[in-house]
Amino acid sequence: MAKIEPFERFTKEYENWFERNNNLYLSEVLLLKELLEDRRFNLSLEVGVGSGRFAQPLGVNYGLDPSMAMLKIALQRGIKVVRGIAESLPFKNNLFEFVLTVTTICFVDDIVQTFREIDRVLKSKGLLAVGFVDRSSFLGQIYERKKPKSRFYKVARFFSTKEVIEIVETNTSLRLKSAKQTIFGIENKIYPIKEGWGEGAFVGLLFEKL
Repeated sequence: MAKIEPFERFTKEYENWFERNNNLYLSEVLLLKELLEDRRFNLSLEVGVGSGRFAQPLGVNYGLDPSMAMLKIALQRGIKVVRGIAESLPFKNNLFEFVLTVTTICFVDDIVQTFREIDRVLKSKGLLAVGFVDRSSFLGQIYERKKPKSRFYKVARFFSTKEVIEIVETNTSLRLKSAKQTIFGIENKIYPIKEGWGEGAFVGLLFEKL
C-alpha cells in the first residue's frame, strides 16, 4: 500500500513546511539545478511529484503521485498529473528523457521495483536525478530518532547514499554520473553546494541509462 495517508490528511502542513523553511528548500532546488546543469527536457517525469514543489522550478512536464490531495496542488502549478504508484508506472517503455524523484524513495513500498520501473520508462542515455536525505547524515539521524512522533516520517525508511547507489546500479542499467550535497546545518539559510556526499544532509545523485 502506498504511504499516502499523511499527505492526504496534512496537505496544508506539508505546504507550510516549504514556506517556513524556504531557504532550505531553495538549497535543494539549487543543488538539483546544478546537478542537471540547468538542462531542460522535452519529455520528463517526476515520480512522487507531491505538490509540484520540485517539478515546477526544474521544468518537469509530468508528475506521478498516489495522493490526490497533492496532485491537485501540482496541477495548479502547471504540472500534467497522473495518479499512480512508483512500483507500477503507467507509461510506455523508453518514453522519458529525464526522470526526477525527490524525498520519495523513503516512502515507496519497494525501492528496487521503483528503480526498475524508472529504468524501463527512460530512453537510452536518459537521466535520473534522485534527491534525498542521507540516513548517515546528521539530519538523517535526527529524522530517524524523531520518526515515532513525526506525521510524515513515521512510515519512512531512510537510505544512505551508498545504499541508493548500490540498489540502482545492481538492479538497473543506470550508472552514476555525478553526486552533489548541500545543507550542512540546521539554520534556515541557503547553503553552498559541494561535490560528492558524506557531509551534507541533502544529496543529489545523477544517473544515466546505458
